[in-house]
Amino acid sequence: MVYFLGEAERHHGAFPHWMDGDSGRTIPFSQFDDGGDIVETAYLMVGLLSARQYFRGPEAKERVLRRLIDTLWHDVEWDWFTHGSDSLLWHWSPVHGWAMDHAINGWNECLIAFVLAASAPRHAIEPSVYHRGWAAGQAFANGRSFDGIPLPLGPDHGGPLFFAHYSFLGLDPRWLRDRYADYWQQNVACTRINQAHCIRNPQKFDGYSAECWGLTASDSIDGYVAHAPDRDLGVITPSAALGSFPYAPAECELALRHFASRGDRLWGEYGFRDAFSPALGWYADSYLAIDQGPIMVMIENYRSGLLWRLFMSCPEIQIRLTRLGFSQRAKAAAAMS
Repeated sequence: MVYFLGEAERHHGAFPHWMDGDSGRTIPFSQFDDGGDIVETAYLMVGLLSARQYFRGPEAKERVLRRLIDTLWHDVEWDWFTHGSDSLLWHWSPVHGWAMDHAINGWNECLIAFVLAASAPRHAIEPSVYHRGWAAGQAFANGRSFDGIPLPLGPDHGGPLFFAHYSFLGLDPRWLRDRYADYWQQNVACTRINQAHCIRNPQKFDGYSAECWGLTASDSIDGYVAHAPDRDLGVITPSAALGSFPYAPAECELALRHFASRGDRLWGEYGFRDAFSPALGWYADSYLAIDQGPIMVMIENYRSGLLWRLFMSCPEIQIRLTRLGFSQRAKAAAAMS
């Protein structure tokens, strides 16, 4: 896979949102999104760096693998994607340039892009891009309570639950904090608000309960939708609850057992189908890797912390987290209870 990625088309070191799995050529995601996608690249780099840390043996194949991963990691021109500003821009196109002009401001799923961009051995961004770009977004700070649960960051009601998943598949939130938030508290709050909304069920959808809950982006009855408490269409996405296992294990286990009880309507060849509507009796026929992945990774992080431990062992990450102003509070004994 890493050999293939080394031969695939990249744009200033960044991979596209979609690529052809045979040729490695870019497939346009939209009219102007036909080049580098720095956020999707960040997610890929978390996996590659975690693999690099896992394959630490002296065997020739492992040494080659580490070298190939380092080449891909070093080649990403994170600073190019600032376009000379104090923001990261999500996209660049070799045809349309900066036409999308999509500056990444928080709070959302993109924290990991800034962490990696600041940690890069080459082409790193300055800390100002994190503080003046990411943390300056209008939807960054919150501080209000929803269903009695204080929410430090992000949109009201927490947004879709992938906000608590994608950046934290490798980045360990259990004792991570900076001047803006304690990230364990942030993700626990998002999870509990999401479940509380489904229990309260203000739109009275049939089938919602303490066992049947979880709103996040997925296939839906009419296309792909970022489901959230403030965008609730009666569609439950298994990855919402199951990708939150570290944050609320008892509640997530209830959901897991409920989803499993639905049998082959919801469970199929590749695991849980992407989404379903208990009110309408609708079940997606699709499986999305970006939803299946967080289920597996976050259940393992709950069980053993493996992926968190691997990614956080990267020396580049530890050094630059400090430079960005992150600190690691004392590990709470009850953090995973």
